[in-house]
Amino acid sequence: MPLNVLIVDDSSVMRAMIIKTIRMSGLDLGDIYQAGNGQEGLDAARGNWVDLVVADINMPVMNGEEMIDQMKADPELSDLPTIVISTEGSATRIERLERKGVKFIHKPFTPEIIRDSIHALTGIGPTETGESDDAGTF
Repeated sequence: MPLNVLIVDDSSVMRAMIIKTIRMSGLDLGDIYQAGNGQEGLDAARGNWVDLVVADINMPVMNGEEMIDQMKADPELSDLPTIVISTEGSATRIERLERKGVKFIHKPFTPEIIRDSIHALTGIGPTETGESDDAGTF
Protein backbone atom coordinates (compact mmCIF):
# COMPACT_ATOMS: atom_id res chain seq x y z
CA MET A 1 0.00 0.00 0.00
CA PRO A 2 1.58 3.33 -1.03
CA LEU A 3 2.36 5.81 1.72
CA ASN A 4 0.95 9.34 1.36
CA VAL A 5 3.40 11.78 2.95
CA LEU A 6 3.11 15.43 3.97
CA ILE A 7 6.43 17.32 4.12
CA VAL A 8 6.28 20.54 6.17
CA ASP A 9 9.36 22.77 6.04
CA ASP A 10 9.83 26.46 5.27
CA SER A 11 12.77 25.63 2.97
CA SER A 12 11.75 24.34 -0.46
CA VAL A 13 15.28 22.97 -0.86
CA MET A 14 14.96 20.95 2.36
CA ARG A 15 11.52 19.66 1.29
CA ALA A 16 13.06 18.49 -1.99
CA MET A 17 15.94 16.81 -0.13
CA ILE A 18 13.53 15.01 2.22
CA ILE A 19 11.40 13.83 -0.69
CA LYS A 20 14.48 12.57 -2.55
CA THR A 21 15.73 10.81 0.58
CA ILE A 22 12.37 9.14 1.21
CA ARG A 23 12.31 7.95 -2.41
CA MET A 24 15.86 6.57 -1.99
CA SER A 25 14.77 4.68 1.13
CA GLY A 26 12.86 2.08 -0.89
CA LEU A 27 9.40 2.93 0.46
CA ASP A 28 6.32 2.59 -1.73
CA LEU A 29 5.18 6.21 -2.01
CA GLY A 30 1.81 7.50 -3.05
CA ASP A 31 0.99 11.21 -3.00
CA ILE A 32 3.48 13.66 -1.56
CA TYR A 33 2.08 16.92 -0.24
CA GLN A 34 4.17 19.93 0.72
CA ALA A 35 3.67 22.89 3.04
CA GLY A 36 5.90 25.83 3.94
CA ASN A 37 4.79 26.33 7.55
CA GLY A 38 2.80 24.67 10.30
CA GLN A 39 -0.51 26.31 9.40
CA GLU A 40 -0.22 25.21 5.77
CA GLY A 41 0.76 21.76 7.03
CA LEU A 42 -2.27 21.56 9.30
CA ASP A 43 -4.53 22.63 6.43
CA ALA A 44 -2.94 20.04 4.11
CA ALA A 45 -3.30 17.27 6.72
CA ARG A 46 -6.97 18.13 7.17
CA GLY A 47 -7.65 18.39 3.43
CA ASN A 48 -5.86 15.27 2.15
CA TRP A 49 -5.43 11.60 2.99
CA VAL A 50 -2.05 11.59 4.72
CA ASP A 51 -0.36 8.54 6.26
CA LEU A 52 2.73 10.31 7.61
CA VAL A 53 3.86 13.85 8.42
CA VAL A 54 7.52 14.86 8.23
CA ALA A 55 8.03 18.33 9.69
CA ASP A 56 10.64 20.85 10.68
CA ILE A 57 10.42 22.70 14.02
CA ASN A 58 11.51 26.26 13.28
CA MET A 59 9.15 27.78 10.72
CA PRO A 60 7.27 31.08 10.33
CA VAL A 61 3.52 31.53 10.94
CA MET A 62 3.20 28.33 13.01
CA ASN A 63 6.18 26.26 14.09
CA GLY A 64 6.30 22.48 13.92
CA GLU A 65 5.64 21.92 17.61
CA GLU A 66 2.55 24.14 17.51
CA MET A 67 1.34 22.23 14.44
CA ILE A 68 1.87 18.91 16.25
CA ASP A 69 -0.08 20.21 19.27
CA GLN A 70 -2.95 21.22 16.97
CA MET A 71 -2.87 17.80 15.29
CA LYS A 72 -2.93 16.02 18.68
CA ALA A 73 -5.99 18.10 19.66
CA ASP A 74 -7.87 17.12 16.46
CA PRO A 75 -9.51 13.67 16.76
CA GLU A 76 -9.07 13.07 13.01
CA LEU A 77 -5.32 13.82 13.13
CA SER A 78 -4.33 12.84 16.67
CA ASP A 79 -2.95 9.43 15.66
CA LEU A 80 -1.15 10.63 12.51
CA PRO A 81 2.46 9.34 12.66
CA THR A 82 4.86 12.28 12.72
CA ILE A 83 8.60 12.61 12.25
CA VAL A 84 10.44 15.82 13.04
CA ILE A 85 13.66 16.44 11.11
CA SER A 86 15.55 19.37 12.56
CA THR A 87 18.86 20.78 13.70
CA GLU A 88 17.17 21.42 17.06
CA GLY A 89 19.65 20.96 19.87
CA SER A 90 17.42 21.44 22.92
CA ALA A 91 17.20 18.11 24.76
CA THR A 92 14.15 19.43 26.63
CA ARG A 93 12.29 20.19 23.42
CA ILE A 94 13.27 16.86 21.84
CA GLU A 95 12.08 14.95 24.92
CA ARG A 96 8.82 16.93 24.92
CA LEU A 97 8.24 16.00 21.27
CA GLU A 98 9.04 12.35 21.89
CA ARG A 99 6.54 12.28 24.80
CA LYS A 100 3.94 13.38 22.23
CA GLY A 101 4.75 10.27 20.17
CA VAL A 102 6.89 12.08 17.60
CA LYS A 103 10.03 10.49 16.17
CA PHE A 104 12.93 12.97 16.12
CA ILE A 105 15.70 12.86 13.50
CA HIS A 106 18.69 15.20 13.60
CA LYS A 107 19.95 16.79 10.39
CA PRO A 108 21.93 15.53 8.54
CA PHE A 109 20.19 12.23 7.91
CA THR A 110 20.46 9.23 5.59
CA PRO A 111 17.85 7.27 3.62
CA GLU A 112 18.33 4.41 6.10
CA ILE A 113 17.53 6.61 9.09
CA ILE A 114 14.39 7.88 7.35
CA ARG A 115 13.35 4.37 6.29
CA ASP A 116 13.88 2.86 9.73
CA SER A 117 12.09 5.75 11.46
CA ILE A 118 9.09 5.46 9.16
CA HIS A 119 8.99 1.70 9.72
CA ALA A 120 9.22 2.17 13.50
CA LEU A 121 6.28 4.59 13.48
CA THR A 122 4.04 2.94 10.90
CA GLY A 123 5.20 -0.66 10.44
CA ILE A 124 5.34 0.13 6.71
CA GLY A 125 8.33 -0.43 4.47
CA PRO A 126 11.48 -2.47 4.41
CA THR A 127 13.92 -2.51 7.27
CA GLU A 128 17.60 -3.18 7.28
CA THR A 129 18.59 -6.64 8.43
CA GLY A 130 21.41 -6.63 10.93
CA GLU A 131 22.69 -3.60 12.77
CA SER A 132 24.94 -2.07 10.16
CA ASP A 133 24.33 1.48 9.01
CA ASP A 134 25.94 0.87 5.64
CA ALA A 135 24.43 3.09 2.96
CA GLY A 136 22.50 1.25 0.30
CA THR A 137 21.82 -1.84 2.40
CA PHE A 138 18.10 -2.61 2.31
